[in-house]
Amino acid sequence: MRRKNQYKKIIRMMATVLALLLMTSLFNGCGKKAEDIQTAYQEPDLITVGFSQVGAESDWRVANTESFRKTMTRSNGVDLMYDDAQQKQDKQIIAIRNFVQQEVDYIVLAPVMETGWDTVLQEANDANIPVIIVDRMVDVEDTSLYKAWIGSDFKREGKIACEWLNKFTIAKGIAPEDINIVDIQGTEGATSQIGRTNGLTEAATLYGWNILAMESADYAQTKGKEVVANLLKQYDNINVVYCENDNEAMGAIEAIEEAGKNPGTDIENGEILVISFDAAHSGLSQVLAGKIALDVECNPLQGEEVLNVINAIENGEEYNKYTYINESIFALDDTVKSVNVDDTNYDITIVTEDIMNSREY
Repeated sequence: MRRKNQYKKIIRMMATVLALLLMTSLFNGCGKKAEDIQTAYQEPDLITVGFSQVGAESDWRVANTESFRKTMTRSNGVDLMYDDAQQKQDKQIIAIRNFVQQEVDYIVLAPVMETGWDTVLQEANDANIPVIIVDRMVDVEDTSLYKAWIGSDFKREGKIACEWLNKFTIAKGIAPEDINIVDIQGTEGATSQIGRTNGLTEAATLYGWNILAMESADYAQTKGKEVVANLLKQYDNINVVYCENDNEAMGAIEAIEEAGKNPGTDIENGEILVISFDAAHSGLSQVLAGKIALDVECNPLQGEEVLNVINAIENGEEYNKYTYINESIFALDDTVKSVNVDDTNYDITIVTEDIMNSREY
């Protein structure tokens, strides 16, 4: 356990003892026993965790926050201090500095983007406060500035989606040159955006698909609808919309339908195939309805993994520097039963009502 934590625990214990002595003195004449006072007053020795969250821009993000709130509880020995950055990096930097000033035991950061963290993470390191990165990655010169990272392999997610599209179009007899894609990107510079975009661009080069446009919608439904509506006016041959999260996909579906077109998999008869990421309940409901063809899971339930790392550090135990969360792939039919990416086979799950009812988010 870190020396700083030991000092803080000693200080809290001393404060508790002094308070007990004072209360014993005050209540002594009223017949109160010291042990009764101690039982009433005792406070658990909590680990303070400052959590800087990106915001609440999507259903995935809300589920991610809820995962931490359900896990980082006083009953689990944690006092969670939560800060919503509203998708602004400068607000996250301010939050981290506030956590440092408050001498929290740990800082958990879900970064808006990859770059720009060296200085403030060095400040946390100088204060001997371990930092754990979740979801998106940070690009820092010194990786010892954070103790661990927990999240998803976003490029692998993109490669899985593209391999599914390749196998799907082959099964349907659609030529690669007839695939016309628009990429509705996430927040520019975010690890998830970089990975999913790169997965698509590499596959398009490999298979000969046409990428008509790439525009960011910041993972938001309203902006996703706006971007897709504008692209549909610019291009009359779009037949694949590659959305980098569920909320963008739902916005895209609205735009497609309002333009008098149908989201679906019958590309040859004018339908527009929508691919999405996250596999939140809202996204999977659109798969079940036949409007999203494929939804690659990005698991937001990261709170327990983070708590495991914190407990390992507290107990001087070994833990993984990098942890990938387990994830699945969901489709509306069994045209493609599995895909192979980087020598690993991934089964495709058909969405059913039972699956929807069993989901945690």
